[in-house]
Amino acid sequence: MKKVAVFGNAGGGKSTLSQNLAQITGLPWVPLDSLQYKPGGDMVLPEQFRAAHDDLLGQDCWIIDGFGTFKTLWERLEVADTLVYLDLPVLQHTWWVTKRFLQGGWVSPAGWPKGSPLLQGTFNSYRIIWLCHTKLTPKYRDYVSQVRGTKQVFHLRSPRDITEFYKSVTTLLSEE
Repeated sequence: MKKVAVFGNAGGGKSTLSQNLAQITGLPWVPLDSLQYKPGGDMVLPEQFRAAHDDLLGQDCWIIDGFGTFKTLWERLEVADTLVYLDLPVLQHTWWVTKRFLQGGWVSPAGWPKGSPLLQGTFNSYRIIWLCHTKLTPKYRDYVSQVRGTKQVFHLRSPRDITEFYKSVTTLLSEE
């Protein structure tokens, strides 16, 4: 476990999981939003994001969470040796987006670009949840099924799976 791609629908806890995984493993965590957005929420130029993403993929170890672009997503999944796919029910995603918004007045969400508007991000997330569920989720599921024999794959479908994932990673690391 050196190059870990964490992916899934909006509001699925990708950044929180990645931040916790970085603490457990010692691997550097890079939320894609930190590459794709400037403080305040404006997007960086596409070529700047692409260059930063390509540079990151060339590094020896990382935990990357997020989407980026269609092209960078699939490139990242190919380069990663470990995939963590958060495939929770749509209502769970919706609740966690709402919870992130409600808590955002007191605590900045994990991986959220500094000064980015939480209300706008919340509305975008609500819109993306169903779109991702109908368009990307079937592709994600097919992909993880296809690469299960060549990569370490964690397909997490519930909050309980996430808890078990942390335990299994801790066990794996203690056996090394």
